[in-house]
Amino acid sequence: MTDLIYIIVTGLVALIAGIIIGKILFAKANKAEEQKAKSSAALIIKKAEIDAEEVKKEKILEAKERFIKLKSEFDEEMNRKKNQILSNENKLKQRDQHLSKQIEQNNRKSTEYDELSEKLKNQMEIVARKKEELDKFNEQKVSILEKIANLSAEEAKDQIIETLQDEARTRASAQIKDIVEEAKLSATKQAKKIVLETIQRTATEHAIENCVSVFNLESDDIKGKIIGREGRNIRALEAATGIEIIVDDTPEAIIISGFDPVRREIARLSLHRLVTDGRIHPARIEEIVAKTRKNIEEEIIEIGERTVIDLGIHGLHPELIKMVGRMRFRSSYGQNLLQHSREVANLCAIMAAEIGLNPKQAKRAGLLHDIGKVWFEESEKPHAIIGMELAQKYKEHPKICNAIGAHHDEVEMTAMISPIIQACDAISGARPGARREVMESYIKRLKDLENLAMAFDGVNKCYAIQAGRELRVMVDADSVSDKIAGQLSFDISQKIETDMQYPGQIKVTVIREMRAVAFAR
Repeated sequence: MTDLIYIIVTGLVALIAGIIIGKILFAKANKAEEQKAKSSAALIIKKAEIDAEEVKKEKILEAKERFIKLKSEFDEEMNRKKNQILSNENKLKQRDQHLSKQIEQNNRKSTEYDELSEKLKNQMEIVARKKEELDKFNEQKVSILEKIANLSAEEAKDQIIETLQDEARTRASAQIKDIVEEAKLSATKQAKKIVLETIQRTATEHAIENCVSVFNLESDDIKGKIIGREGRNIRALEAATGIEIIVDDTPEAIIISGFDPVRREIARLSLHRLVTDGRIHPARIEEIVAKTRKNIEEEIIEIGERTVIDLGIHGLHPELIKMVGRMRFRSSYGQNLLQHSREVANLCAIMAAEIGLNPKQAKRAGLLHDIGKVWFEESEKPHAIIGMELAQKYKEHPKICNAIGAHHDEVEMTAMISPIIQACDAISGARPGARREVMESYIKRLKDLENLAMAFDGVNKCYAIQAGRELRVMVDADSVSDKIAGQLSFDISQKIETDMQYPGQIKVTVIREMRAVAFAR
């Protein structure tokens, strides 16, 4: 029992001693770990401080580089603005110098104007004195004539009036020349006004309109095939084309008659294809006419597109392009309408450019001015009004619409290009050879023109040349002086304007020639 107790006590003591020793060892181990952790933490902190210092240095360097870059850009911007300011200052200085020079020039011109005014005033005083002297001379002349000629007061008065009239005519002719010379030297604005007022003269012309086409045949045997049994082929052709086919005794020819030139062209081409093919019967006729009509429509569009490309006109509505192509098959007073419209377009562009207007608008209006003639719907309106309405329908410029409608004075002219279109239309139609004219009336007009000039005193010979566009008048050098020759050309031109009807304008040239002839024997 005692041994058991001793063993238990010993075991307890050993256990307690072991626990105490374990705690002591555990405390030492914890203390060592703690010391190790502290030293590791100190190393980490030291390393972090070193890294932070390096990052700080890097950021400082980046900030310095950024500052230097921004400072450089700022300096460049400041230099640029400074240079710009200096440039503006130089421009202002140059402008000031230019204005100063202009002010000096204006002052000089003002001084010169004052001097000219003073000279003009003095000259007017001299003219007034001369006029007084001339009046006194005329009074003396009248009194001398009354004494010498022993004339009555009424007879002397009539002679004086005739003398004064001749003098007034001579002065008027000289004054007209002075006015024309002054107009040539006037400002651009006045020149535009004079040109626009001058070119508004229109010309009328009458010619024969084409309503028939002749289709030539190789032999008269083909006429029977074209007519067909009991005339069925020719009836089928007339029904398909809407054109009258006239087969008469004319050798090797058939007449195609109709007011619509497009239908006549379709009938002519269809006949050509049928005769070439040799198969002529109603079914074949309808087939050929349908193909020909389609080809003509395609050709019309192609002609219109080629025309607007050649003239440099853009943005034209497809329907208007088609109408331009239809002009190719339309004639006006014997003149092809497309060629006439192209010519008018080019003339309008040149004239508009010369007087400072828009040449593109003028060319466009010149090409479209006669589109009312090819409108396929029946209407009682003039072709100019129809063309204006079509242009408005397809959104053309109001100036172009007004030019189209006013080129025959159906509406009032409100655009500056309107009188240009009117004048160029007259120029194209009135030039020699453009339109047909009956030969008898043409010869009669030239003879009347020569007889009119021969009726004036002092005229020896007179010739109408260039299809009546120029009249050359030969005068007697002994009875007609240089001043009277100028007055004579003016009087003849006024007589032509009042007594005759003619297209375009007529140039009157008076030629006075002095010849001295001697013989050496």
